[in-house]
Amino acid sequence: QVQLVESGGGSVQPGGSLQLSCSFSEYPGTRPYMGWFRQAPGKTREGVAVISPGGKDTYYANFVKGRFTISRDNTKKTLYLQMNGLNPEDTATYICAADPRYKDYDALYSADWEYWGQGTQVSVSS
Repeated sequence: QVQLVESGGGSVQPGGSLQLSCSFSEYPGTRPYMGWFRQAPGKTREGVAVISPGGKDTYYANFVKGRFTISRDNTKKTLYLQMNGLNPEDTATYICAADPRYKDYDALYSADWEYWGQGTQVSVSS
């Protein structure tokens, strides 16, 4: 069973920054695609960013382009999400996901991921 554990959430003021991390246990077989999703209270889960197994290809939701950066360090088995320019609309639980199957931009709008983490809370307010 692959385990995904998020960390790095917290409370920040508008305009602030946070870096989220997602550590993943040894993944059997091929290295997985990974992604970040978020879910705000009373709203459906939405995709934030996706990254290819080697880190070369990345895809972002329109609402985070230019503000968030997804990256990964496979030697540390860790996925990252650097979030800059945070605003109150970014308040949500951020969840990482992993899947060995091919993913591209469309994966941002799909719940068909093999493994999900429990999430880390991000709150943006003044």
